[in-house]
Amino acid sequence: MKKDQPAGTRPTAKRVAAILAIVLLVLLYLSTLLAALFDATASGVLFRLSLIGTFTIPLLTWVYIWMYGKLAKKHTIADFELPGQEKGNAFEDLGEDIQPKEKAGD
Repeated sequence: MKKDQPAGTRPTAKRVAAILAIVLLVLLYLSTLLAALFDATASGVLFRLSLIGTFTIPLLTWVYIWMYGKLAKKHTIADFELPGQEKGNAFEDLGEDIQPKEKAGD
C-alpha cells in the first residue's frame, strides 16, 4: 500500500470480484454487439452466451462474496440479514408486525 493512499482504500477481494464481474459483462455484451453488427457466423452463439452470462456472472459473484463473508466471519452485502438487524434469522421478526395489537381497555 502506498503511503499517500488513505487507509481503507486498498482494493478488497469483494471489490475486485465486483469489478471483474462488471468487466466480464461489458466485454461479453460488446463482443455480442460487434458480432451482430458485422454479421459474424458466431453471433447466435455469442448471443446465447450473453444471455447465460447475464444471469450466471452476477449470481456467481454474489455466491463468491457471500462465501467470503461466511468464511471470513464478516458481514457482507450478500448476507441475508436486513440492515440494523441482529445476526440470526432475517424472517423471524416479520410475524410481530402482522399480529393484532391488544387494546389497553380490554
